[in-house]
Amino acid sequence: MKKRGFGINRWNGVGGKVESAETIEDAAKRETKEEINISPKDLQKVAELSFYFPHNNTWNQLVHVYFSESWVGEISESEEMRPKWFSAQEIPFTEMWSDDEFWLPQVVTGKKVKASFTFGEKDAVQDTQVHIVENF
Repeated sequence: MKKRGFGINRWNGVGGKVESAETIEDAAKRETKEEINISPKDLQKVAELSFYFPHNNTWNQLVHVYFSESWVGEISESEEMRPKWFSAQEIPFTEMWSDDEFWLPQVVTGKKVKASFTFGEKDAVQDTQVHIVENF
């Protein structure tokens, strides 16, 4: 559960911005450590998501999504996130960004996705393009 900032009060994955001299994968590892106190050992890229907000272009972003099945440390809450496990059948889509229902079920079943979403005001998805890909 995101506790502050962009996406507050929504279930969301960990993440953040890439710092200078840092790769995207390095940023994913750092953010995971900062937000839920673990160090992933085997990041696997599963999605590239483009988000467009015509009513506020400063929110536009390209997100690289990684899964990890092994890590060092014990998952714990931070000032940023309150982590919680959900089974694939119980993902709380109504408490998440509205785009998640279009792409997350695909990657949970092992597919890789490239997608783009355009949001209207009040975060409603206005346009969706989801493509299954072999690699990035």
